[in-house]
Amino acid sequence: MAPAPRGASATSATGTRAGTTAGTAAEWIPPRPTLPKVRAAAAGCRACHLWTLGTQTVFGEGPRRAAVMVVGEQPGDQEDQAGRPFVGPSGRLLDRALDAAGIDRDTVYVTNTVKHFKWERGGRGGRRIHKTPNAAEVTACRPWLEVEIALVRPRLIVCLGATAAQALLGKQFRVTADRGKAIRGSPFADVVVATVHPSSVLRVPDAAGREQAERAFVADLKRAARHARSESSRSESVRSRATERPSRP
Repeated sequence: MAPAPRGASATSATGTRAGTTAGTAAEWIPPRPTLPKVRAAAAGCRACHLWTLGTQTVFGEGPRRAAVMVVGEQPGDQEDQAGRPFVGPSGRLLDRALDAAGIDRDTVYVTNTVKHFKWERGGRGGRRIHKTPNAAEVTACRPWLEVEIALVRPRLIVCLGATAAQALLGKQFRVTADRGKAIRGSPFADVVVATVHPSSVLRVPDAAGREQAERAFVADLKRAARHARSESSRSESVRSRATERPSRP
């Protein structure tokens, strides 16, 4: 279920109890949704079994009319406990990278494709280890992401990792091949850019490799910021020409 084109109402962009999509969170989307209403509704979501694993739903947060939306895969261990997205090690790296790219973190809406933490226990009594959501879990949770996009209406969406990128750009999309490239013509935003998830940077085993991976991550975000500024300038130019009054003879 894809959202309506930008400018359409949020209600028409999502399922509601009056018109549900079986097996997804669409039936939990409230009529005439707003971000506070949707966030409250998501707390009770039972669209897939992941609610039995996660401590709580971790919904997106940020300005209601953010120009930039960052979409990750799913909350991690610390996010699951705090109930907020990107507050763990990946979030701290994201904060540094956004700052280095000249993007004000306070103006960004951050969220995840899947809203519950999927994990397995690492060894006997070990810590909770992240597991990648499968296609059914992504599909079940997708209406929450769609309604967030429809309500926030960002100009730029940055997808972090393959799960987020393929949820919005299709299963054929490969982050390794097309990271940092501006994808235009999407119903989701003026520009969509995909890059790696910051957790992949943190998993690089040696310090030199991590530093190189972080530089590449920052470079992708800088390209995304340039694409967004270019698109904003283009839109402003179009609006300016449209409002110009013809001169009298």
